[in-house]
Amino acid sequence: MAGHSKWANIQHRKGRQDEKRGKIWTRITREIIVAARSGGGDINMNPRLRLAIEKAKAANMPADNIKRNVDKATGNLEGVSYEEIRYEGYGIGGAAIMVDCMTDNRVRTVAEVRHAFSKYGGNMGTEGSVAFQFKHCGQFVFAPGASEERIMEVALEAGAEDVITDDEGTIEVLCPAPEFEAVKKALEAAGLHSELAEVTMRADSSIELAGESAQKMQKLLDVLEDLDDTQAVYHNADLSL
Repeated sequence: MAGHSKWANIQHRKGRQDEKRGKIWTRITREIIVAARSGGGDINMNPRLRLAIEKAKAANMPADNIKRNVDKATGNLEGVSYEEIRYEGYGIGGAAIMVDCMTDNRVRTVAEVRHAFSKYGGNMGTEGSVAFQFKHCGQFVFAPGASEERIMEVALEAGAEDVITDDEGTIEVLCPAPEFEAVKKALEAAGLHSELAEVTMRADSSIELAGESAQKMQKLLDVLEDLDDTQAVYHNADLSL
């Protein structure tokens, strides 16, 4: 999301991830299993699995854990079967929210997501109610002070679509989802290391929330993220906390 609070929002998110390291491993494990089951266990032929394993290594997951989860997914070990589900809804001030889940029990998951929306001031919507407001893309975010000119040169040459610098100097690189790996490799080869690099659902526009409204929205987002079956939460709220 564009806006003055982008960097603060990213730092808040990274801080929460650090606090929930065990849960991060659980989410990555599910992603590895689903990616390997859908695309096979060869990372050279399965970009989604390759990205999941990169996330696992970045989170310091032991190599044995990674291999065991790939083996579960490809049939070499018995494991749980997960399905992917996306829920959509509205938060404070009509802000759009999407919640991506992986679950072995759809009934439990939808009940937990609906309860979180209703208890903390949101409303769960129907399929497609807010998804049109988001774009599936690769996203890289660089801290204020990074070289905009160099990032733009490397990123656009590698296949990025846009480079955006906000008022506080945060630089955001956007690319088509299929070009994510190529852009990532090009940036890293040029010595340009982003604070955030992921394939995400990015909002086309944002709704600014401040004060009590921002606090309520953050609480709703935190509760949704803390649900056991949640993999990712996307929203279009620009929070000024």
